[in-house]
Amino acid sequence: MTDRIWPDEQLVVAAREGDAAAITTLVSGSYPHVRRFAHTLCASAEDAEDAAQEALIILYRKIGTLRASGALASWMFRIVRNECLRQWRTKIRQPEPIPDAAVASAEEEAVRRLEAGRVAAVIAALPADQRRVLIMRDVQGYSGRTVAGMLGLSVAAMKSRLHRARATVQHELRNTPWPDSGEERTK
Repeated sequence: MTDRIWPDEQLVVAAREGDAAAITTLVSGSYPHVRRFAHTLCASAEDAEDAAQEALIILYRKIGTLRASGALASWMFRIVRNECLRQWRTKIRQPEPIPDAAVASAEEEAVRRLEAGRVAAVIAALPADQRRVLIMRDVQGYSGRTVAGMLGLSVAAMKSRLHRARATVQHELRNTPWPDSGEERTK
């Protein structure tokens, strides 16, 4: 259980003053805490390891700027949190490349656009309360509790509206004729 205790304030003070042995001990003593925290925040184990390493590098380089010796834990956790967020933002901005096999033909692309247009038209025709819930939950990906909270609804009311919206969309898509064909599309 010794790994659950953060390095003491005397060690932090010595490291802040430039004692190389104290800095080494401080970095190695902080590692288990930083790693554990990174694994709770980051999206993957690899990201967590990267965030923990980055936090320890910053600790090593900038220990002299730490003003309060007792603030080491909160400082390190803030660094790890920021690094996990940075990694997450970087992954969002750089989507994975689409393999050549996934490139659709012109016909497939035209059908996909027609389908997307039909879905968008059906969603646009929903009552506003159902449309908001459906878009926030299924398009934007918010959790049910978050959607309910943002709209001032109970979770049960949000689920009810979402169910009605989904059922309406499915019904309309099954029963709405395709443009320019006069008939329904079957799968």
